[in-house]
Amino acid sequence: MGLQKGRTNNPHGRPAGVPNKMTKELRKILKLFVSNELKRLPNRIRFLKKKERIELLIKLLPYVLPKVESVTHTSGEPLDLSIM
Repeated sequence: MGLQKGRTNNPHGRPAGVPNKMTKELRKILKLFVSNELKRLPNRIRFLKKKERIELLIKLLPYVLPKVESVTHTSGEPLDLSIM
């Protein structure tokens, strides 16, 4: 039989909700890396071919603009929105 949920054999372990040191360090490194790459991006885009720039734009667009969903009429809603 194992331990009950919420119990541990190490009562002085890491408190709940605190990220481990490796995760914290990895996030710090990745944040620095991405920040540096974003600073260099405008200069690097200048050297891309038109097709490559459009492909890059298409890939980055979902991170800037939300996706648009189509709106459909459902049963019980008025078809005419004019004011009487």
